[in-house]
Amino acid sequence: MIARALAALAALLLGGCAAVFTPPQTAELLARPPQDLPPRVERDEVPFFPQTRDHCGPAALATALADAGLPADPDRLADAVFLPSRGGSLQLEMLGGARRQGAVATRLPGELEALLREVAAGHAVVVLQNLGLDWLPRWHYAVVVGYDLAERELILRSGGTRREALPLRTFDYTWTRAGRWAVTVLPPDRLAATATEAQAQDAAVGFERAAQPAQAAVAYRTLLTRWPGNLLAGIGLGNSLNAAGDALGAAAAFDAVARRHDSAVAWINLARLRMAAGDVPGARSAAEQAVRRAQAAEPSWRDAATATLDATRQP
Repeated sequence: MIARALAALAALLLGGCAAVFTPPQTAELLARPPQDLPPRVERDEVPFFPQTRDHCGPAALATALADAGLPADPDRLADAVFLPSRGGSLQLEMLGGARRQGAVATRLPGELEALLREVAAGHAVVVLQNLGLDWLPRWHYAVVVGYDLAERELILRSGGTRREALPLRTFDYTWTRAGRWAVTVLPPDRLAATATEAQAQDAAVGFERAAQPAQAAVAYRTLLTRWPGNLLAGIGLGNSLNAAGDALGAAAAFDAVARRHDSAVAWINLARLRMAAGDVPGARSAAEQAVRRAQAAEPSWRDAATATLDATRQP
């Protein structure tokens, strides 16, 4: 009874604030909607998994995974991401659960416009809301599947409701209280539309830890299509291809990174792969570049570079 009364109080307080104040991001978006953003999008084809008690996290994650064409079983996901001691799923468990199903889970910018742009790009977005108060939170995961700027609404798969049309400003309040956390859950050959380079990089690195090497290589290649100069993605691609047994592809990846960035570790890895392939002159040339670079700018790699060069000189 007390819990119900507190929840009702939270709803009344939320409604009262919304009646007199619109959050800045919502106000800006409604006053000056981007011209390249469709005024209305609803992805009715996104599946719906109604939540069972306290399992909004697994249900939301299953919704996004199924929309991406990946394995989605709420019951199995509940075993992986639900923490009985916490009565719910933490963000880290949600990210890890998505990655174990073969998805790249990418944290999005904490901007309302980013959510709309992802939906317009054909991506379901998992969001965390606080439906209570700052001092009495009630955490809830939902999935954004549409919006209507004229009606000032966001459309969600939420809890036991397949289509919840929530006022944008109300959603903005609940989302802000939860830290404006939002992720896309996509196959490794697709990128979130609004993620920054750093966010996409973090997502690919996290995916590599849980994925098969060949799938990790796909994620790194995909990242490099948008940010071809990303050093970490280039190194990750080479390492993943090598782990997948594609030594030739790995050597090509490290060669590209070494030449573009003059990276000591890329030169070292390239030298070692050339040595393994029997190309001693090529290995020595790469190792010499590694030593030069390490001495000039990357001293932490000096010992490894020197050892690699010495190995190319042994009979």
